[in-house]
Amino acid sequence: MANDIAKAFRHLPREQAAEAVAAHLRRFWDPRMRSRLSRYVAEGAAGLAPEVVAAVRLLGPPDASGTG
Repeated sequence: MANDIAKAFRHLPREQAAEAVAAHLRRFWDPRMRSRLSRYVAEGAAGLAPEVVAAVRLLGPPDASGTG
């Protein structure tokens, strides 16, 4: 799903696309989903678009409760 979001922004330069993906994740994804994605990136991010990986890094680490 995150890769599909990145595809929607592939017309932008990579840095801007990452910022747009991060904004989408922040706005529309449940914090638990963001936390799960963040853990997946930390474990190697296999199969994720570079813009998604960059977006997750822009979001920063999730809080311990998994809600941020």
